[in-house]
Parts: sequence; structure tokens; C-alpha cells
Amino acid sequence: MALTDPDRLFPTDPAVRDRARALYDSVRDLPIISPHGHCDPRWFAENARFPNPAELFVVPDHYVFRMLVSQGVPLADLGVPRTDGGPIETDPRQIWRRFAERFHLFRATPSEMWLNHSFAHVFGLTAALSAETADATYDRIEAQLAEDAYRPRALFERFGIEVLATTEGALDDLRWHRMIRDSGWAGRVVTTYRPDAVVDPEFEGFARNVEMLGALTGEDTTTWAGYLNAHRTRRAFFKDHGATASDHGHPTARTENLSAAEAGALFDRVLTGEATADEADAFRGQMLTEMAKMSLEDGLTLQIHAGSWRNHSAQVFAAHGRDKGFDIPMRTDYVAALKPLLDAVGMEPDLTVILFTLDETAYGRELAPMAGAYPALRLGPPWWFFDSYEGIMRFRESVTETAGFYNTVGFNDDTRAFCSIPARHDVSRRTDCAYLATLVATGRLNERAAFEIAHDLTYRLAKEAYGL
Repeated sequence: MALTDPDRLFPTDPAVRDRARALYDSVRDLPIISPHGHCDPRWFAENARFPNPAELFVVPDHYVFRMLVSQGVPLADLGVPRTDGGPIETDPRQIWRRFAERFHLFRATPSEMWLNHSFAHVFGLTAALSAETADATYDRIEAQLAEDAYRPRALFERFGIEVLATTEGALDDLRWHRMIRDSGWAGRVVTTYRPDAVVDPEFEGFARNVEMLGALTGEDTTTWAGYLNAHRTRRAFFKDHGATASDHGHPTARTENLSAAEAGALFDRVLTGEATADEADAFRGQMLTEMAKMSLEDGLTLQIHAGSWRNHSAQVFAAHGRDKGFDIPMRTDYVAALKPLLDAVGMEPDLTVILFTLDETAYGRELAPMAGAYPALRLGPPWWFFDSYEGIMRFRESVTETAGFYNTVGFNDDTRAFCSIPARHDVSRRTDCAYLATLVATGRLNERAAFEIAHDLTYRLAKEAYGL
């Protein structure tokens, strides 16, 4: 029995399905543009083999281990490192068995579709993963990982990736990106500037991080002017290593546009560690506007990932640190929150601000109307819990009537799980083609335009939005 249905995600009406299939066939083999994600650049710098199936599919993928945790499996039993260096499961086969015997938990989730796509199309598996097939699938994948054809660079090329963007903090030395660049390999892997650790007063070690920012740049980051100049210096450093964008993960979409004197006073306050929660949020908001202004200077695309309660479980955060599957969506206001930034730079046609949301109720009410009016705004694709068939379809149905297709930016996979990249892009391509086929079938779009839009959503819009 095949692990993947060739007509998966297409409409059930035969005529509309045929049209969706034709649209999909026109874009299925286009190169992958992956402009935002969290793959490790070290993979491509060293090009060493992936250690084992568990390290490839389970340990780095918070979509996978969060589901297992929800059913009572401790993260330590899945090999996820502890912040204190405490004991964790180190036998990859045992981790794989725990994963396999619970694989039924993923039924009808996008994770199951991504994983089965990877198993079938990357590793040639035909048997469904289960407790009974755990060892056989482990052995099959492990044997293939020992082959040169399964090293990171070879898979990058096999997947048809034209460009892949990783995300690094402002203090990163970008050594792996330099190694990639100096290796002579033709694969394009670029970085993204993610300054949360030196922008968010509630980030652990914020004051020390700002001090390190000053040491790296030779700027006096105890002053507001020096602090801003330090960001300009680091942004230039990241651009030299291929960056075309910055990314900002804030709990709210709040922005501010304070005077230099007011902003400086607020900076002095947050640097002492005595700022209130509201002052910390105001500072993050001010820095979004400052980053937007810097983007007008240096051309970096600005991404805002707002509305996630990061690290919601205090217990998991204390034991295992950030990004362990406990970033939870919240209600988010965009109309009032973004107004200071939009008053400052929203009408700039040479600026691209990409908005991501975890609050789907804001699509039609707030985000689409704003992106359909402000030249600087574009809507990012569905993210985190919503990068699924249902999530992508809800997005298209909610925003297209107001923002159109060309105020969106195509798709990005936002993943740490390397083998899921082609699977995620395949889901996006199929879903978009299903949506376009329905528009044609209901007389809202002509077929020629549908083929053009399918190409744009798959390839061109992401390249243009991210300057790639």
C-alpha cells in the first residue's frame, strides 16, 4: 500500500480534480524557494552524514515531539537535550521505537502527511510506520544515511532547493555560513538577522546580550545612539553573509514611534532590568519601527512573527529551553498595534514588511484590509499550527477577496526538519492548486490566469518579497 495518494488534497469533484491536477503538474517540479526556516547551517558547511534516523526525524522536530509529549512521553525520553546537561535517552533506536509505536497519534495531521512524504519519496519506504515496522524502517533509513547521496548537500540538490534561508541571532559569528561560502559549493544557503535576544528586555540575559553586542561592534551600547548603530553594523555583517531579511518574534504586534529623547529614556529604563511588562512591550514595539526604518536604509525585508506565547510551559522551558513545542497562539490586535509603524513607513513602496499571524480571526478583519492598502505590507503564509491544507485554504479564502494574491508572499516552510521541506512545499502547491481550480470551476478566474498565479505563488512571489 502506497504511503502517499497521488491525488491527495485535490477536490473530490472529478472535473475540478482534473483541473487541480493540471495546475499542480505545471508547478510540482519548480525549484524550492525557502526564504524563512531554522535548519542548521552547520549541516551544509560540514556536509557530514546525518547521525541516525532519530536525529533526523524526531529530536529536532517540535511538531513531532510535542504530540508525543501530549501523550505522556517525556522530552528526555526522546533525546531532547536538557539545559542542565541531565540524563536523556541516548539510544537512537529506542527513541525511534517510541516514535514508531505512537505514530498513529499523527493520523490526519499535517505531520503525518509530511512524514509519510519523506519516508516514501526520500527513503523509498512502502510500509506504514508502526511498532511492528520500527526496526526495519530504522535499519533502512540508517543504511541510506551512510550513503553519500543522503548527505546534506546531496539532499539539498535532490530536493530542488534554489535557496534556503536559516535564522541566526544577532550575536552569532556566522562561521558556518562563511564555511559554506568558502567551500565553493554551488548551493545557496543564506542567513537571516534575528535580534530578539538584544531587542526583548524580557529575554534571559538581555543586559549582558546588549553588552556583548557592543563588544562585537565597537559601539557604546549603553547609549541609545550607540545601540542603534550596533544594530546597523550587525545587519551589514549579516548582509555580507547573504541575509536579505530580518525576523522578529514578538508576543504582540505592538509598535511605537517615539521621539529620540523618549526612546532613549525607555532604553535606559529597560537596560537597568527594572522596566515594567508594559515598558518592555513598548520597547519591543519601538524596535520594530526602528528596524523598519533601518530596512529602508539597507533593503532587508522585515518579518514580524507576532502573537505567540513563547515557551508557555515553565517546566519545559526550565528543563529543556526554548522552542520545544510550547509556543501557543494568542489573540492579536493588528489595526491599532501597527499604526505607529505604518504612520512612519507604511506608505514606502521600497519597504517590505511581512506579517505572520497565529490569530486566524484577524485574516479578513484586519490583516487583509491593511495589506490591501499599505504599499509596505505583505501577508506571510500560514505558520506553525496552520501550515496545513486546512490552514492554507482558510488563509486563501479569507484574504484573497481583499488583499488579492499579489499582496501575499507565496510559501515558506519555517522548519527545523530538513527532510520535511519538499513535503511542506508539496502540500502548499497542492492546496493552492485546489483553491485555484475551484475559482476556475465557479467562474471567478480564467484558466490561463490560474496557471500564472500557480507559478507566482509557488516561485516568483517569495523571490521578490525576500529579494532573492
